[in-house]
Amino acid sequence: MDGSFPLPIFGGETPLYDQLYRHIAGAIQSGALPTGARLPSKRRLCALAGVSMSTVEAAYSLLAAEGYVLAKPRSGYVCAHLLPAGPGLSGPAPAPAPGPPPEPPRWACDCSTSAVDTSVFPFSSWARITKEAVYENPGLLQRGHPQGDQPLRAALAQLLAQYRGVRCAPEQVVVGAGADHLLSLLLQLLPEHRAVALEDPGYPAAYAAAALHGREAVPIPVDGEGMDPDALAASEAGLAYVTPSHQFPLGVTMPAGRRSRLLHWAASAPGRLLIEDDYDSEFRWSSRPIPAMQGLDRAGRVVYMGTFSRSIAPAIRAAYMILPPALLERYRSTFSHGACAVSRFEQESLRRFIAQGLYGRHLRRAGNLYRRKCAQFTQALSAIPGASISGAEAGLHFLLTLPRLTEGELVERAAARSVRVHPLSRYCHAAPPRPSTVVLGFAGLSEEELAQAAELLKEAWG
Repeated sequence: MDGSFPLPIFGGETPLYDQLYRHIAGAIQSGALPTGARLPSKRRLCALAGVSMSTVEAAYSLLAAEGYVLAKPRSGYVCAHLLPAGPGLSGPAPAPAPGPPPEPPRWACDCSTSAVDTSVFPFSSWARITKEAVYENPGLLQRGHPQGDQPLRAALAQLLAQYRGVRCAPEQVVVGAGADHLLSLLLQLLPEHRAVALEDPGYPAAYAAAALHGREAVPIPVDGEGMDPDALAASEAGLAYVTPSHQFPLGVTMPAGRRSRLLHWAASAPGRLLIEDDYDSEFRWSSRPIPAMQGLDRAGRVVYMGTFSRSIAPAIRAAYMILPPALLERYRSTFSHGACAVSRFEQESLRRFIAQGLYGRHLRRAGNLYRRKCAQFTQALSAIPGASISGAEAGLHFLLTLPRLTEGELVERAAARSVRVHPLSRYCHAAPPRPSTVVLGFAGLSEEELAQAAELLKEAWG
């Protein structure tokens, strides 16, 4: 076998035993060393390859441990039988791995609807409570409750009762890594709901989640009061996803009468459910925050969802949902084997942030800043002839309509001046978008950047 044994060519900084091991393993995988072929003895390979005995022994030991070779008494090592990994194994080498994705365009001003102002983040307080959580709670290294740790769930239940009028016990709270993750869990929990009613225009990730789980997304038009209950009743859906406190992206607030009609729809047939996404209800400029629809539910038909992505930061991947008691039992039987997707140290940091009053203080600071930014940006853009603004009474984005330009012209002219805005049609599915309208977020831009963005947009559109 010595004459046909493919000798390695050593080089580089990798240890010699590893190079020899990889060389022989590759030869066996490619078929250059066939099944049953006898490898050179250790002494013979030392002479052939010019390496030490320890190098050969280490390489052969790895090959035997991984099943590439078999040790036969008085025969040395022979190649094991390996089936080909698939067609073309012995053909040309696979194409090289693709390079890194292209760099996203760099904007002078990005009017994103999901960014926040990091200057208001309480870095020192968060660092302190995170350090406390790590050093004072070694037990957090152990596996936690699948729904999230009970102290955090209790703090959330108390917070939501105080600020949002949500009625729940800590046992109903489920903590997860973002609202999209929780929505995915919820759809897995409700396999009988093949059709899901979604707002149109509405949150694109909700449509993506429905498609990912093989559901039929049923677009329901949104008017000046939110999702149209007549269109919902005419649909075949038994599950409806709504953003009643600040509809995304139109920004309308659902009044009490419309909320009662949706609750009546949910309670009027077995198994119907409403998913209330309260994604940015903390920020309201023209009035006090509207209480959650869940607090009006007496039939146990509302799943309430919230997140800290807007109120603290998108990187705080902590969200929560409140399950009705009947659905909670199903959740526990389905997901009790799993673990909460949010780190227990981050859960404890968030609990301390809430319990020590830091979250409330942060909301007041952030709310005052965002209120000022919203007023600054809308006032500056209102100076554009013919422009009208809507949906600016709450939240971190609003709509701008300029009838003398098409939607495409608004987006293209802004992009030509390195300002990123989103067309309203991006969020529309079956419903026609409001003409000549774009969606503008303002939270992620500093006040200086907002002034710059306003001047650039005046040049682009004025």
